[in-house]
Amino acid sequence: MAKKTVNVAMIGAQFMGKAHSNAWRKVGAFFEMPVTPVMKVICGKTNDELDHAGVWGWEETSTDWKAVVNRPDIDIVDICTPNFLHPPMALEAAKAGKHVICEKPLANSLDDAKKMLAATEQARVKHMCGFAYRFAPAVASIKKMIDDGELGHLFHFRAAYQQDWIVDPEFPLVWRLKKKHAGSGALGDIGAHITDLCQYLVGDIAEVTATMQTFVKQRPIADSDTGITADAGRKKTNKTGRVDVDDAAIFLGRIKGADTLATFEATRFATGRRNHNSIEIYGSEGSVLWNQEDMNFFHYYNRNDPGHVQGFRRIHATDGGHPYTEAWWPTGHIIGYEHLFVHEMYEFLSCLNKKKVTYSTFEDAVSCQKVLDAVTRAAKTKQWEKV
Repeated sequence: MAKKTVNVAMIGAQFMGKAHSNAWRKVGAFFEMPVTPVMKVICGKTNDELDHAGVWGWEETSTDWKAVVNRPDIDIVDICTPNFLHPPMALEAAKAGKHVICEKPLANSLDDAKKMLAATEQARVKHMCGFAYRFAPAVASIKKMIDDGELGHLFHFRAAYQQDWIVDPEFPLVWRLKKKHAGSGALGDIGAHITDLCQYLVGDIAEVTATMQTFVKQRPIADSDTGITADAGRKKTNKTGRVDVDDAAIFLGRIKGADTLATFEATRFATGRRNHNSIEIYGSEGSVLWNQEDMNFFHYYNRNDPGHVQGFRRIHATDGGHPYTEAWWPTGHIIGYEHLFVHEMYEFLSCLNKKKVTYSTFEDAVSCQKVLDAVTRAAKTKQWEKV
């Protein structure tokens, strides 16, 4: 008996659109799911931007996202655009009765994020925000260990998401460095990921104190403001523009209802760090460490081991005892960054007809946005701010 199909429309044809396209193309080949996704149409700004749509696996292309969202044959809308476009697209999709997937951060403001959540709830459609790092087998394993009490009482959560792609002051003023498009800088772009990991693994953040810094305040204006790499092919002009977002955000947090302390660093100025997304969790019975640049492994310390063998052990999270791994390769045959999105789409499709979902929803994204909002306020007031 043939499985039911669901038609997917994607909006956005750059870096994240490529990652999501790969996931839609591969998820049915590796995971057993109740429905089969059909990559119906992808939307971009221009037809030139969509030259690779067929290679990515899409049947059709369009430059009119509103028309696509309102097509009666579309079931799921996947939003992979710059942040400021998330709200109108998600609101339109919800109004049209489509299930919605949206990249993080959900919006540029807490108010817009709340409107997106309310619209999807009112429409009674499924909604997911793309916090992809939840779907690393190692992170999912750590989540289970914490839930099972293996680390005991948690004292500390520590996270650092460090990149260096804009250290060069001649790097152009791309959209991620403009507040009207991105909402914030490192805080919303990569700080959102470690904030979500904290709330997913440890608990909700109750209050924060913070500082934020912009190191390079003027940058060359280029003929294109897309891309996140220094070799994206942009031609610089003789004009410069002001950077009005943060290059780095550092904040402390207290976990709601617990005496757990959390520390966070999100920066694009950690020279030598390409995508160093790391977490450390220290508990009364044990500790875990994980770094996305070595995503198939995590380190685990068990305080109850005999003294002569105590120490951090390196766990290879690729065998059948870890989430998602049975769908892939034999033990020790590692997976990569792109697989996280495959897991993300697997979870979403698996829960289409379920009341309880296993992925990060718009509600989770609003909770994250509340923290980012509090961090921004705390950086201005130089005081502790409630979330």
